[in-house]
Amino acid sequence: MMIGGKIQEMEDDVTVEEYLRKEVADWDDEVKCVARFKAFSGQRSDWESLYVFWRDLILKVARHLRIFIIRPSQVKMWFNRGGLVPLCLDQVLLEMYAAGELLRNLGVADPASGWVSQMLWRVVNLGGLLRPSTQEKLAEDYYIIPVLLKEKALQVVQALSESHWTASCVTTWRKFQEISGGLKEAHAVLNHLCEHGKAKYLVTNKKDLMEGVKVSLSERALSGTTSLDFDVLHLISTVEKLEHQLNVIDQRWKRSRASALASLKLGNKQVALKCSREMKLASLSREKCTALLNRVEEVLGVIADAEASKEVAEAIRIGTEAIKENGINYDEVELCLQELNECIESQKQIDDILGANAAGAEIEDEDIEDELKQLELNFVEVPTQTSSGVDAVVAGTQETADALSDSLSNLHLTHHARKDPKAKHAVESMGASSKDVSREAVLS
Repeated sequence: MMIGGKIQEMEDDVTVEEYLRKEVADWDDEVKCVARFKAFSGQRSDWESLYVFWRDLILKVARHLRIFIIRPSQVKMWFNRGGLVPLCLDQVLLEMYAAGELLRNLGVADPASGWVSQMLWRVVNLGGLLRPSTQEKLAEDYYIIPVLLKEKALQVVQALSESHWTASCVTTWRKFQEISGGLKEAHAVLNHLCEHGKAKYLVTNKKDLMEGVKVSLSERALSGTTSLDFDVLHLISTVEKLEHQLNVIDQRWKRSRASALASLKLGNKQVALKCSREMKLASLSREKCTALLNRVEEVLGVIADAEASKEVAEAIRIGTEAIKENGINYDEVELCLQELNECIESQKQIDDILGANAAGAEIEDEDIEDELKQLELNFVEVPTQTSSGVDAVVAGTQETADALSDSLSNLHLTHHARKDPKAKHAVESMGASSKDVSREAVLS
């Protein structure tokens, strides 16, 4: 494990070195490097900007490495330039710790411990009893970055939401560690979620010790745990054990098969038969294990469906109460839904029409030019007399309209006047004469 950890740290250092060159344009500038790597001196106003630079860079690198728990020695290795380490780095980490931007891992209450222990750790942490004075440097320990811890907690909840469609879910502690990225990370994430009422630690001792976590996947906080949560935890733990057993059986079957093939090549039929028998037993065990696994998963599916149906029924109940409280009857709700459907259908029709017009609008420029040329030819072929005839029609129509307007202005009619048959006849005669004039103008 130690060798693997060293290799991982070396790979992280290479990754950080490449990242720094991309993130800080003048990272290799020797003059600016000397200015950045010097120790803080003078008043805070003298080195405030340099502190902000290193603080933001530490957060960026940690986010780039997808970690939220760091050690001072690890941070120093990030910015090591040929054996030169920033002299101000200890002061930067200390200032971050004093400002609450770093949280010591010992100051995080373990959700798996008793409530008395959790309260004690909170009192100690809030009282500042674990914080060093401003004259000291941070101890070589693990420290949590709260901002990145919050981001990691959201990622864990999102990962669980992808495989669950209910408002909350129960998962095993092993699975929670895997999603969180490790044991220390899982404790920190669980503590953060518990403080915000979004998770609860589960443990049961029916036969074997089983640990799990219940997480809220919605905006609401968890109301509490029930006996069903522990039953679900037991079933999920059984599924994980069966899946692990299947992997063991598969590995055993592969080894037996390889031994059987090797024995046949060597001509040792007795050993080959023994390996074949082991393969047969492994296949039978796998069938039984698979059948049991399918059964347990079926039960979990039934429970999940029941929980989803319960949430739907609860939503319907809340909606019904809201309708009653606001004095809305079901006919109004039905009418609103009908109007909404009609609006949706109308919008679909508009979209279809716009889509058809857009499709019809895709006309080639050559077709437009040909059409324009055809119109120009037709315009040239029309005789010039046509334009004079049109002018005569327009002039005659204008004269008729003026005469009609003058005649109507001479009629002094009021709203309560009786209808005069002679006036009506005169108007009709005038309209007939205007029509005859217009017809004669057109024919001329």
